[in-house]
Amino acid sequence: MKGKTGMLVACLVLCMGFAFGGSLFTPVEGSAWYYEILNKPDWNPPDWLFPPVWTVLFLMMGVSLWLVVRDGFDRPGVKLASALFGVQLLLNLGWSAAFFGLQSPMLGFIEILILWLAIVMTIVRFTAISRPAALLLVPYLLWVSFASYLNFTIWQLNP
Repeated sequence: MKGKTGMLVACLVLCMGFAFGGSLFTPVEGSAWYYEILNKPDWNPPDWLFPPVWTVLFLMMGVSLWLVVRDGFDRPGVKLASALFGVQLLLNLGWSAAFFGLQSPMLGFIEILILWLAIVMTIVRFTAISRPAALLLVPYLLWVSFASYLNFTIWQLNP
């Protein structure tokens, strides 16, 4: 693989690597804290929904990044946009570590608010380079918006 195809694969592998990293923190079936102790709202989505949704979102993120970097990092704004993208990837992983790893809905909520802001900033920067790249991140922003509300509600149910 070379050229743009190789770059696409690299972007997808990068994003799926972070998806895998986050999944290492998610509870296994029967985890006492998540399944028995943690109070969740009635409208909490079923557990089976999260893996396919996140898989699609991370694939869309990979394509989005590729649309920004495929013509090189020398174009105006690409380095900053890519750096912001990297920050939001780290924050995404950090949310899994805070919420599931540390079992802290409060820290998870703080983390997800910062993540939300980083996604918005990334979308703004991506828009200047590739409108399709920015649009590919909108479902991610919407899902994280929903997840923020869910995280806040779980925090409130578990003082």
